[in-house]
Amino acid sequence: MASISDYTQQLAELRPKLVTFTMLQIPDRNYAEDLVQDSIIAAIESIEKYEGKAAFETWVYSILKYKLIDYIRQKKREQERFVSDENDVDIDSFFNKKAHWNADDTPQQWHNPEELHLRTHFWEVFDFCLLHLPSSTARVFALRELMEMETEEICDSLGISEQNCWTILHRARLKLRSCLERGWFLKTGESV
Repeated sequence: MASISDYTQQLAELRPKLVTFTMLQIPDRNYAEDLVQDSIIAAIESIEKYEGKAAFETWVYSILKYKLIDYIRQKKREQERFVSDENDVDIDSFFNKKAHWNADDTPQQWHNPEELHLRTHFWEVFDFCLLHLPSSTARVFALRELMEMETEEICDSLGISEQNCWTILHRARLKLRSCLERGWFLKTGESV
C-alpha cells in the first residue's frame, strides 16, 4: 500500500485534470477550484478508507462526482435558463434524405472496448474531444455519462425538457464519435 506522501503526490498531479473536469460542470473557475480543493481534502481525510478496489484516480473522481452533484442540487434554483448552442454542427449532414447514414459518415468499427480502455492515449483524445464540445453540450453529456445522473435530475437542474436532454445527448455522442474517428480511429477502422 502506498504511503500518505505517495497519495498526496498523486493528488497534486491529478489536480489539473480534476479542475478541467469540474469546469465542464461549473464554468466559474473559483467555484471549480473550491470543489476540487474540497474533494482533495476529503480524499486526504479519508485516505484510510481507500481499499484499492478501484484505481486511486477513479476513487478521487468519485469523491469529486458526489461533491459536484451536491453543488448542482444546491444551485438548482439559481441556475440561469439553459440555452441551446446556436453554433451547433449540422447533425443532419450525417444522414441522407431517407434518414440513413451517409456512406462517409457510417460509424466505424472501434475494436474491443476493454482493449481501448487500457490505452491512455485514447482517453487523452477523448478528453480533448469532450473539452471541445460546446460547453452546454459537454455539461449535459458529463452529467449523464460521467456522473451518471438520472435524466430527470439533469432536466430539473438545468431547466430543460427531457426531449431536449436526449437531443443534446444524441448530438454530443455524434460529435464525440466524429472527433474520436478523426483523432483516434482511421477511416479503415484501424487505430492510430
